[in-house]
Amino acid sequence: MTNTNIQQINPKSAKRTQIIYGFVLIVVGLLIYLLFGLNTEAGVLTTFGLNLASSQAIKIPDLVLPALTTVYLMAAIAVFIGAYQLARGIRSTGALIGVIAFTFVVAFLAWAAQDKSFNLAGMLSSTLVRATPIALAALCGVISERSAVINIGIEGIMLIAAQVAVVTASITNNLYVGLIAAIVVGGLVAAFHAFLVIRFKVDQTVSSVAINIFGAGITSFISSRFLQTATDTLNNSGTFPIITIPGLSKIPIIGPMLFENNIIIYMMVLLVIVMHITLFHTPWGLRTRAVGEHPKAADTLGINVYFVRYVNVIIGGMIAGLGGAYFTIGSVGRFDEIMTSGKGFIGLAAMIFGKWNPIGAFTSSLIFGFADSLQVKLQILRVPIPSEFLLMAPYIVTMIILTGVVGRAIPPAADGQPYEK
Repeated sequence: MTNTNIQQINPKSAKRTQIIYGFVLIVVGLLIYLLFGLNTEAGVLTTFGLNLASSQAIKIPDLVLPALTTVYLMAAIAVFIGAYQLARGIRSTGALIGVIAFTFVVAFLAWAAQDKSFNLAGMLSSTLVRATPIALAALCGVISERSAVINIGIEGIMLIAAQVAVVTASITNNLYVGLIAAIVVGGLVAAFHAFLVIRFKVDQTVSSVAINIFGAGITSFISSRFLQTATDTLNNSGTFPIITIPGLSKIPIIGPMLFENNIIIYMMVLLVIVMHITLFHTPWGLRTRAVGEHPKAADTLGINVYFVRYVNVIIGGMIAGLGGAYFTIGSVGRFDEIMTSGKGFIGLAAMIFGKWNPIGAFTSSLIFGFADSLQVKLQILRVPIPSEFLLMAPYIVTMIILTGVVGRAIPPAADGQPYEK
């Protein structure tokens, strides 16, 4: 295709996208008015709590808004931005998606919590907590697929690691030993996956699915056969305590969210930063990306393609093992069957939404964490929506993202392709 043809096609595609997003924003504004505006009482206030009772943060006044006015304002913003998009166009797709999400969520909360109090600070803190296993699963996917090895067996790895963590911690009476055991077993399972797909060229999806099936089966068997009959000795580890960072924890809203957490959450945030720096600002990251994009060229330059893939897949497995430990010794202190509840698969969606970038994967995980936290809070508020639909919220968000509504995500060029030297 000639450059002239490309120039003819791109403007048409851009114009089509401009029109689509413009109409979507207008439709969102109309839906806000019809769904929430017509069902919100005039003169009723919505209170958003900005303080946590158990937090050391400085107390600030709650945010009190007129419910109906807030709903109408959000509808007006969506329609106005939609009209502007149709007339002039906004280049940033992310900004448009942000406007859609912000206006709809704020209007929804103003309607759901009308004449009630909604603890916004608590939901934001819960968002980071619930996003942690999703973010760790996403980071596992990022580091593996950046070296062109698909690993959708994250769910199985997390299940196995979660069980190993709680059993080890219960037997040794040491949470840190359980954490190390989970990380090690995650690396070992990933190493087995790497051995199959790199050494024997086994289909990467088949190997990953086998890990998921094995993980679900073996953990369920051990749980029903041993853990349920020896709960006190094998399935009662306790959880990591909350670590408060002096000074920073006193910042309103942000303090409780970022600086009052357990060690696994802090490790997750640190991993996001370290992985981003490693991938994009170190020689190892350059080799990893080269192997993921064009392994033959990387091999020609003297890079050991097999070694790079082995190391990255194993590191990814160790990160998934850390994510598995979160479910038991980082959260509830016991193991229950299939307790990961699809978080490994949601992590893969976050990886795709984040375009195989550690920071993008983390921010995408926050979206899923927000949806998960929101459905819990709404059940407490007893909104007139069946609880089954509220429980579907995180998975609905996953399907929307995977259908490509938020834009096309392009994986590494060699992703999933075995390399023959």
